[in-house]
Amino acid sequence: MKKILFCFLIGTSLISQSCINDNEDPVSIAPTDGEVVNPDVGGATQPNQAWIDLGTNTQILTKRTDWDLAFYSGSAFKVMLNSSIMMAAGKIPNATDIDLVTEANVATLKDEVQVANFNPANVVYIDDVNGNFPSGYTAIEEIKVNDAENAVYLVNMGKEIYTGTVATGSVATGGDSRGWMKVQVVRSGDGYKVKYASLNDTTHKELTITKNTAYNYNFVSLKNNKEVPVQPERKKWDISFTVFTNTITGAGSYIYADFVTINNLGGAGAYEVKVTAPASGVEAYKNFKATDIDQSKLIYNDQRVIGSNWRNPVGVNGLEVYGDRFYIIKDAEGYYFKLRFTRLTSTTGERGRPQFEYQPL
Repeated sequence: MKKILFCFLIGTSLISQSCINDNEDPVSIAPTDGEVVNPDVGGATQPNQAWIDLGTNTQILTKRTDWDLAFYSGSAFKVMLNSSIMMAAGKIPNATDIDLVTEANVATLKDEVQVANFNPANVVYIDDVNGNFPSGYTAIEEIKVNDAENAVYLVNMGKEIYTGTVATGSVATGGDSRGWMKVQVVRSGDGYKVKYASLNDTTHKELTITKNTAYNYNFVSLKNNKEVPVQPERKKWDISFTVFTNTITGAGSYIYADFVTINNLGGAGAYEVKVTAPASGVEAYKNFKATDIDQSKLIYNDQRVIGSNWRNPVGVNGLEVYGDRFYIIKDAEGYYFKLRFTRLTSTTGERGRPQFEYQPL
């Protein structure tokens, strides 16, 4: 997906008119005119994660329950939990042999390793919500060279996708419990080996993961005992729509629907433009141009720049998109876009049917 268009030296007049104006920095032009996009989140139970590349107007869909663990493909050895299904993990005290761990050993810990139980202390059982890896913390500590230093973890496998009826305008982010596993990860050469089993099993399964640096992560389904494709290649997506485990100050972890993340690991950055009255957010969006970009505002170390800030589920008019803001995105390949959300629900009021428009800058 090489999208750079070169301004060829045809003549002095062409350079001054079509490539670089005096006193301006050149901005690469993305090969798209923009689009109105309907991310296929899947409705009120929001079963899908939609990975969207703005430069090519494409989206890749995966089911939220397709994967459990993500193994970082960079130089660090980090393992991430699937926050879209409310997974959590806690170190099992004094456990070194995964096969000796039983449910009786973790009875108390099971009450703690939870998401959205309004306990401020439970943030230690989820990954850094900023997604600023490899520097951010992970519930499963960085994998050490010495196998004996890598703990056995109690893993809350989160929630299945809800299968019941959801009232119009409401959302259901999780269904039945997916149960528990015991998990231990060690290094295997320049990759990983994950050992895992149900709590009372006296033997365990193993998977070996080789880092693929074309991607941010290698993804694994413990439920299906295999490595699985999830995200597109690291430079081939810019934003995603997903259910997301975030934090609330003083209340710990909490689950959010309609959440939008940026591909900060792939190099994407973004910032929010808020328009104050009496100016119109729509007009400000339409009039915003490349020379208005404020490079100092671009955020690269937090995947939640957009997050849930674009929608208001308790607006005076009911479910609504905030009309006073839009977003500037520098994508994973260095192109700039402006993006404005236009819909939170379907025309009949069903959640999980968002819409946005965007244009290159």
